[in-house]
Amino acid sequence: MPDGWEMLIADFVAYLAAIGRPATTIALRRAQLEQLARAVGVAPALVTLEVLTGWFAAQSWKPETRRSMRAAARGFFGWAHENGHIEVDPAARIPQVRVPRASARPCPEQSYRESLMKASPRERLMLRLAAEAGLRRAEIAKVHVDDLTGSPGRYSLLVHGKGANERVIPINDGLAADIAKADGWLFPSQRGEHLMPQAVGMMCSELLGEHVTLHMLRHRFATRAYRATRNLRAVQRMLGHSSLAITERYLECDDDEMRLAMLGAA
Repeated sequence: MPDGWEMLIADFVAYLAAIGRPATTIALRRAQLEQLARAVGVAPALVTLEVLTGWFAAQSWKPETRRSMRAAARGFFGWAHENGHIEVDPAARIPQVRVPRASARPCPEQSYRESLMKASPRERLMLRLAAEAGLRRAEIAKVHVDDLTGSPGRYSLLVHGKGANERVIPINDGLAADIAKADGWLFPSQRGEHLMPQAVGMMCSELLGEHVTLHMLRHRFATRAYRATRNLRAVQRMLGHSSLAITERYLECDDDEMRLAMLGAA
């Protein structure tokens, strides 16, 4: 990397740790900034808006990647400017990135049912935690028997969510009974820790089939939970989303529902 970057990046990631950013976010920001440093080829104090926009323009990233890189650059240079490391913040006016609104992609019911039939007991429980409780793959990996509380008809599960955020959700008696059988981690690794999220995702994707992911079971849960209750706030809390707008993206609206809406307006 060019002179001046290594120490400044180290100080920035220490700042991110100090304000409580998750380790995954810190690792991502470090990698992004090291990539940026190699690309621009000059010290941080010599980076200009023109240099940044030229580099961004030359990339063929997906919108989500472009937005994440913009956030990394703005966070880093904004911090460096505020703390006197550089005189001018070159990232302050990087153009915003518009990400097309994602549509709901619930797992096809046939794929889910067929995967349950092929799955081992451990894999079946992974699938059910996503489909019946809406858990992410990282949340499934971290389930521990001590996270289960309650009694028949009133069981709850402590979920260890993104960004060190935790939430307590209700779960059905069947899931609770299977979790209660565990001795420690629900999905232990050979090292005695829990499985990595990537391992959970890969195992379930292989069962679900081509173009179907574990996250699509989370979309299935959101859609079915909303249709059962019409309570968007309840679904948001179950999924652990920071806003209702995010939850709305998970809800599929089929032709029958649109026709009912049309008839109701007639």
